Amino acid sequence: MLQLLTASAAAHGPVNPWVALAYLVAGVFFILALRGLSSPVSARAGNRYGMAGMAIAVITTLVTHLNADIWEIAIAIAIGAVIGLVTARRIAMTAMPQLVAAFHSLVGLAAVLVAGAAFLNPDSFGILGADGTILGVSRIEMALGAAIGAITFSGSVIAFLKLNGNMSGSPILLPGRHIINLGVLISILVLAGLYTAAPGMGAGDGYYFPVIVLLAFAIGFLLIVPIGGADMPVVVSMLNSYSGWAAAAMGFTLGNTAMIITGALVGSSGAILSYIMCRAMNRSFISVIAGGFGAESGGDSGGGEKIDRPWKRGSADDAAFLMKQAETVIIVPGYGMAVAQAQHALREMTDILKEEGVSVKFAIHPVAGRMPGHMNVLLAEANVPYDDVFELEDINSEFSQADVAFVIGANDVTNPAAKTDKSSPIYGMPILDVENAKTVLFIKRSMGGVGYAGVDNEVFYRDNTMMLLSDAKKMCEEIVKALG
Repeated sequence: MLQLLTASAAAHGPVNPWVALAYLVAGVFFILALRGLSSPVSARAGNRYGMAGMAIAVITTLVTHLNADIWEIAIAIAIGAVIGLVTARRIAMTAMPQLVAAFHSLVGLAAVLVAGAAFLNPDSFGILGADGTILGVSRIEMALGAAIGAITFSGSVIAFLKLNGNMSGSPILLPGRHIINLGVLISILVLAGLYTAAPGMGAGDGYYFPVIVLLAFAIGFLLIVPIGGADMPVVVSMLNSYSGWAAAAMGFTLGNTAMIITGALVGSSGAILSYIMCRAMNRSFISVIAGGFGAESGGDSGGGEKIDRPWKRGSADDAAFLMKQAETVIIVPGYGMAVAQAQHALREMTDILKEEGVSVKFAIHPVAGRMPGHMNVLLAEANVPYDDVFELEDINSEFSQADVAFVIGANDVTNPAAKTDKSSPIYGMPILDVENAKTVLFIKRSMGGVGYAGVDNEVFYRDNTMMLLSDAKKMCEEIVKALG
């Protein structure tokens, strides 16, 4: 890394110490932003730190590149700012995962475009050697940045389509996909090596780079298509990491320290988060990339095994009575809450229960929803107190003392098959032990479907479970009326 930094600095000339200091300050703000975003309590401060760091980085870059057409840059910034502002104001919190995927795709595409511009006009980037060809170190940066960026772009597009419902969330398994993926990846690495070692623009050198980009676009598509909906939190985190490494690689090409620092921070934090997500599912990163939950059963296509057993149906009045008589209620939100946008009605319900003297807590599984922290974001939007929200490892032991476990569409993360059925695609994944509560109230639209993992949940058929078949928001509103 030090050699690469030294070579890049030599290619772009000495850095103004004031510019280096400004970029260092921006980097510190970015670190503070990540620190702040690690908790809902400090998330707003973290966002402000990130905005301040980005403002410093952008202003410094503009000041040091006065030879550029400032009006063109200003127009581009204005267009991007308007699009970002309108999108942020209009987007529903339930659509946040696909918005994040869309942002990742833009970062990846930007990296590809920068690398392409450097390839077509290297003199403007200051990366030409004495022999009139692109420097070897710059070729490495361009090949890496463009390849990672292209993978990020096409992979994020597929993730967006899956999350947005334009494409089935079920894994799409291509015949021989592992061999195809491995072959494409090896081809990219070989071509990158040939491009780096090529003596000039002749003898096919001019074709290496565009072929690398095309293959990278293809592998991004091939990697994400087989991944099912249950693994989407890991996919979103993984693509976030990819976008960071693509930006860092382009930072070397542009000789921009801020991009290198920011990209490295995003890349490393995304990788760590992906590792945490995989641990939460007791799965390896490779197993996620190789194909998601439900790969054999067909994901959310409904092809999972259905258990034909009697079950008990309850009403809003039943649920209201049981929770009003309870001392402790633990609420487990899942994607069903997000789809129905039930978080505000749920907050109203918990307020009434607290007024009745009931202790109410929220249990969050690390992979509930479609992106890391999805449930935390939705609950924060509804102003649920942070002190009432607990992670799996902090609250799991309390279900055995709880009077009621109130589950809202969290199928896979509450399924005991993860502990008992070795043939289940979710076997080994830590779950929330809702079945240990005295009573389980489970909101589900119908008994006909299965979760994204493609397997039925045996909790539905337990003696202590009462199924509340309805839209989550409607059911919560009816419970609120019954409590009143």
